[in-house]
Amino acid sequence: MKIIDWYILKRYLATFVALLLMFIPIGIVVNLSEKIDEIQENEVPLEEVLVFYGNFTIYFANLLFPIFLFLSIIWFTSKLANNTEIIAILSSGISFWRFLRPYFVGATLVCGIALIFTMYLVPNASEGFNEFKYKYFKKGRQSQETSNVYRQVNDNEFIFATNFQPNTRTARNFTLEHFEDDKMEFKISASRLKFNPEDSTYTLNNFEKRIINDREDVIYRASTLDTVLPFEFDELTPVEYIAETLDYGELKEFIATEKRRGSANISSYEIVAYKRWSVPISAFILTIIAVSVSAMKRRGGMGVNLAIGIVIAFGYIFLDKVFGTIAEKSTFSPIIAVWFSNILFGLLAIYLLIKAKR
Repeated sequence: MKIIDWYILKRYLATFVALLLMFIPIGIVVNLSEKIDEIQENEVPLEEVLVFYGNFTIYFANLLFPIFLFLSIIWFTSKLANNTEIIAILSSGISFWRFLRPYFVGATLVCGIALIFTMYLVPNASEGFNEFKYKYFKKGRQSQETSNVYRQVNDNEFIFATNFQPNTRTARNFTLEHFEDDKMEFKISASRLKFNPEDSTYTLNNFEKRIINDREDVIYRASTLDTVLPFEFDELTPVEYIAETLDYGELKEFIATEKRRGSANISSYEIVAYKRWSVPISAFILTIIAVSVSAMKRRGGMGVNLAIGIVIAFGYIFLDKVFGTIAEKSTFSPIIAVWFSNILFGLLAIYLLIKAKR
């Protein structure tokens, strides 16, 4: 690489890191000012608070990664344009495409680092962040599905409970149906089910088992029965943020398992999986848009470029959130919802790049 490439690449990376280091402490201070009363009220140990804000730093940086990257590129590229450095570079015979090379190298580095973070580091931070939040900030609020829980636990058996309590590991109005070749073989029901972790058994109150026969059903009843059932209690209703806490390999396996169980939250899980790829790839799209917007020297200076950049960046975030919510609440395709913003802004990037080149 030539001197000019190193010059632009260092500005690219240094400005991005500087913006992260500037805004992350602000985010921590704002969050702490909102939560300090609850932290004091719950007498949270200092060690847990420090760990929480360590996880918060990673979680917050990943969440606002596109905005930080976009604004940092507009910032330093606008300074290059205002100082007529870009005009001098292009006047020396370097083409606009050649001028973009260090930007693409920077985007590749950022994309690679972001992939590592989103695949492996962010899930661990998300788990600690959410566990702390529900433990101290959302006491009494359920992080799991508790009403009308329906699951397919394996190829042949389905369970249902009208009320499910993860804290006490109990369920009300529990039923288990066993099928063979699409025909019900037997059905187990109980008014109350309780999991016994010491020996991994279940206690069923007002137990009834109905065996389906061609001529006459056979019914067994008991006031109380201890038995083994073909499922793990803690896996029946995962916490609502479970997908965020799994690395990519674990997440793919989890989604496949939940599909077999008939989970109603598959769309939200798939959105998390697709975003593991879409957010890092957005580094290239946002880089092209940022350079195209800010490479031209404008009468209003850097302020105009930043204003345009902020509108575009928040437009990107807005569309991403809107289509993500639509996919979670409807039958809209999760992969289209996640990649729509990248596709739309990718087309915008091509248009702006051609216009800037002229």
